Amino acid sequence: MKKWIAPTVLFLTACGEGAYKPAEDAQDAGRLFIRASLDGDYKKAEFYLYRDSTNIMLLEDQKSDYEGLTRQEKRAYREASIIAISIKPEDSTTVYYRYYPSSNSKDTTVLRILKKNNEWLVDLKSIIQTQ
Repeated sequence: MKKWIAPTVLFLTACGEGAYKPAEDAQDAGRLFIRASLDGDYKKAEFYLYRDSTNIMLLEDQKSDYEGLTRQEKRAYREASIIAISIKPEDSTTVYYRYYPSSNSKDTTVLRILKKNNEWLVDLKSIIQTQ
């Protein structure tokens, strides 16, 4: 019986919340990243992030801002809809416009989705470049 315990625990751990499905395309990556961010699930958001020092810093700033929100503001973000306005493919990069209303504002954000090593990942630096 003890022989089964360790492999079972290892299997259940591997299949837990930390195992995210890679994005199928640019739209999927953008949607999954934004949904995770709006839900406050920054581990999941980081999974869909193009990891470089600037993007990690921007995600940490975003996480810090989210943690400073009131309970009602967080609920409004969790309940917000995500609607694609425009998706423009450009070789291995896709410019992706997303709109997500909250209780306080309407926010349009331009995200750049990159295809790196056969993975679609969000490049947050595009937000800085478009402001």
